[in-house]
Amino acid sequence: MRTSSDLEPVPDPAVMREQYRSTPLLESDLAPTPMDQFARWFREATAAALQEPNAMVVATATPDGRPSTRTVLLKHYDGRGFVFYTNYTSRKGREITENRWVSLLFPWHPIARQIIVTGSATRVSREETVAYFRTRPHGSQLGAWASEQSSVIGSRQELVGRYEELANRYPEGERVPAPPQWGGFRVVPETAEFWQGHENRLHDRLRYVRAPGEEGHGEGAWRVERLSP
Repeated sequence: MRTSSDLEPVPDPAVMREQYRSTPLLESDLAPTPMDQFARWFREATAAALQEPNAMVVATATPDGRPSTRTVLLKHYDGRGFVFYTNYTSRKGREITENRWVSLLFPWHPIARQIIVTGSATRVSREETVAYFRTRPHGSQLGAWASEQSSVIGSRQELVGRYEELANRYPEGERVPAPPQWGGFRVVPETAEFWQGHENRLHDRLRYVRAPGEEGHGEGAWRVERLSP
């Protein structure tokens, strides 16, 4: 039986357009390093009350180049890179283990900005993982144990049943051990592009590129390129 929604016209994406109006982004406006520039923009995205400004799309690939993407939450950043946490046996965990090159995308549409990072991912220390795990809500700690992320399950009830069993084993207030198969990845940037939308699609795209032979994150380790929109 057809419903009223079936009779409504499907929106045409070809006619959907947004004119971005913002101040030009100049090379002289940038911080010396991409992590410093990210900190500036992250503060502004947070001040603009964006929903989950720490949400980022993580793209990984198999050794033969088959890509996959998903949205995860950034949980830490500093001069060393960007950190997120996951099940190491998940699809992204397995792909990073086999192919360390990843890309991150922060899609801050309401302020007409996005940041694209490419680099290599490595596991954070177990000590760092455990320290972060302790800060998670009790339910999220149980969820990390209950979900064998990316594996096929028979039903939602199967997942809920695992969770309820764990909730009985570790009631609220009791310490939950960090799962051995769960932990963090740190993405060390090789490039970082800062995109600012403008009218008539004349967007600004400024990309930091790590200078050859440089391993530090200080001033002088990066050069900046302007890309055509």
